[in-house]
Amino acid sequence: MEHALLLRRGFRAMGTDVELLLDAEPGAEAERAFAAAQAAFDRLEALLSRFRTESELSRLNRDGAIEASPDTFRVVELALEARERTGGRFDPTVHDAVAAAGYDRSFELLPPAAEAPAPAGARCGGRVELDRARRRITLEPGVRLDLGGIGKGFAADRAAELLALAGPGLVNAGGDIAVRGGAWPVGLETARGRLTLELSAGGLATSGRDRRRWQRGGRELHHLIDPAAGAPSASDLLRVTAVAGSATDAEVLAKSLFLAGAGRAAREADALGVPAVLVTADGRTILAGGLA
Repeated sequence: MEHALLLRRGFRAMGTDVELLLDAEPGAEAERAFAAAQAAFDRLEALLSRFRTESELSRLNRDGAIEASPDTFRVVELALEARERTGGRFDPTVHDAVAAAGYDRSFELLPPAAEAPAPAGARCGGRVELDRARRRITLEPGVRLDLGGIGKGFAADRAAELLALAGPGLVNAGGDIAVRGGAWPVGLETARGRLTLELSAGGLATSGRDRRRWQRGGRELHHLIDPAAGAPSASDLLRVTAVAGSATDAEVLAKSLFLAGAGRAAREADALGVPAVLVTADGRTILAGGLA
């Protein structure tokens, strides 16, 4: 598809740079679509941020139960479905483990190094109860949720749907990509060089330990928690990119495959038919799920 009239809008949300691309004529319709997509990010960040004390997620983590808005309830529901589907590798109850590892504030405010000792593991896998009739979420005592990754994918999907009202669009939220319509080349950096995938629907997400990382007590840490250990994962992968029917599902798959490790991740991606690019810590690139 030629993008002679490609329109762009950029802004900051959810701790990352967001870019909106729209293949449409300039004008009021395109501006309304951009405004609606940006408003969706702002609204969802206000609901789901663990760094905003007034957000619904912060109230839930503080009070242990809330009657949630439809979007907050849906994201928690999707996160719990993903925990079940991935055998616990994707788990929204990693909040305390992420905070214990040092990621206890917005990343741009996080000191890159500190003398504090490297943390011990924190408990994950706690019980979360959903009352769909009342949209009530109840946490087991001592359990808190982190919805950062899946919330970003969910926001990218919602924004892409709003852009699509004006024409084919792409949303890139710090590597979580959602597209609706058209054909969009997406470039990925691999150990072999640059790889380009073409997306016309659905989403793509990358999970890795090469971007959000810091040091505590001389040890390098990152934000991808292995729920089984309650601490940053020791996976032999550096990063994983997965393609799925939505950015939300791609986010879940990318993190789950990362935690699986290179060999198991490649086998799972092949078995599921999930296009995936695995970059190992020792510099290899593995294409799986039908990519060649």
